[in-house]
Amino acid sequence: MSDTVSPADLSRFLDRQRAAFLRDGPPVLKQRRADLRRLKAEVLKRRTDIVRALKADFGQRSERESAIVELIPLIQSINYMIRHLACWMRPERRHVSAYFQFGRAWIIRQPVGVVGIIAPWNYPVSLALVPLATAIAAGNRAMLKPSEFTPVTSAVIGEIVRAVFPSEQVSVVTGDGEVGAAFSALPFDHLFFTGSTAVGRKVAEAAARNLTPVTLELGGKSPVVIEPGFSREWVADRLVFGKLTNGGQTCIAPDYVLVHENDRDAFAAAYQAAVKKQHPGGYAGSSD
Repeated sequence: MSDTVSPADLSRFLDRQRAAFLRDGPPVLKQRRADLRRLKAEVLKRRTDIVRALKADFGQRSERESAIVELIPLIQSINYMIRHLACWMRPERRHVSAYFQFGRAWIIRQPVGVVGIIAPWNYPVSLALVPLATAIAAGNRAMLKPSEFTPVTSAVIGEIVRAVFPSEQVSVVTGDGEVGAAFSALPFDHLFFTGSTAVGRKVAEAAARNLTPVTLELGGKSPVVIEPGFSREWVADRLVFGKLTNGGQTCIAPDYVLVHENDRDAFAAAYQAAVKKQHPGGYAGSSD
């Protein structure tokens, strides 16, 4: 299901998914691949709706850019999972010590149960559906909380999920920060969060009360060091792409440049030229 919910509803959703996981057990390889293929097919079917929703939420976003930074990485990730899933699920033999030579050891990867996913607003499609696809590939069930700051896109994500998965397998819940705080406090079997360091601390603290394992994908600083004499035009061209893609809202976008003082002015000119070349109408005026 995909609804704006109250914090009290969330525990009910989690209990229903956990009961279904314990009842049905881990899905086999064939089922996981089928789920991934159906998710991929629905995303491709709704790709026009997705890019239009992104444009509506962002106010001005090139449809081609949305396809490049959101849809292509998502589809490539799903294809990669489908291609390698059998290998990942295969037991891996391990050597035993001399004291246990009559024994044998394997590593067998198993799903954990119900995974919670909290997605950010800057890449609201790929950073919601790639973690979801990963959870499905691993044999888990999932509850997904998209960002409240991209409501049109979150609605489309909910429609995609409802078309592919029963609510006992995947559910999408929407709501404000209060719902997000309650979501992170649920006793998931694993919690995946993408966002700021400040919110990540709160998520980790809430999860710790339940001893829930957490994966935090947080923003940080990305300095660029340019050695003296290196090609300024080559660096500037790539820096502009990395910095201004998605309006600069990328967690690994360059934050600042360390350049020799003798090259400072020349680099600044090269950077400005690269901006005008890639965005001749200015970023806000960029379109298809």
